[in-house]
Amino acid sequence: MIMPMPRWDPRAKDRLREAALELYLEHGYENVTVTEITERAGLTRRTFSRYFTDKRDVLFAGSEQLPAVLADAVRQADPELSPLDALLTALADTGELLVDRLSHAAQRRAIISASPELRERERTKFAAVAEAVAGALQQRGTAPSRAALFAEVGVAIFQAAFERWTQHSEDTGFSACLQEAATDLASSLAAADIPGRVPLSG
Repeated sequence: MIMPMPRWDPRAKDRLREAALELYLEHGYENVTVTEITERAGLTRRTFSRYFTDKRDVLFAGSEQLPAVLADAVRQADPELSPLDALLTALADTGELLVDRLSHAAQRRAIISASPELRERERTKFAAVAEAVAGALQQRGTAPSRAALFAEVGVAIFQAAFERWTQHSEDTGFSACLQEAATDLASSLAAADIPGRVPLSG
């Protein structure tokens, strides 16, 4: 007798991600196993392995592409823009694309914030972003030290904007959140008593 082939579930990846997020929020990331995720989703470990390398990958799958995507956006920005304006434009454009494809952003942020392991992974990710962005700014003619500074500042603004967007995504777009974060930083620096201040727009 020929056994029927199992039906392919087009929502398997989403089901696994939703099950993982539910469990992480209920029990903490460190206390959840892949087996528990697959059982909650009603799927097999083999199916899990088809989409994710491990339980951390549920939260970070695809993030390895972010450094290259942002660096390319910086390089493609209008050559007439100043280094920081080119970076902010790239961050806004890339962020808009990212949030359009990102589901469960608020839950993901809460899970990462509660886990030292995941916070460290997030720091590693953004360190790679800053390095790639600094290299792209140098290719636009920015001095290495300034490129590194702007890259670190840009990453901080990007993270702050994303945090704001997760809290107000229903009524505020990512670009607006990025602008607010950048404006807050600029206002704080303008008010600070910094001897020999260099304008950030250079």
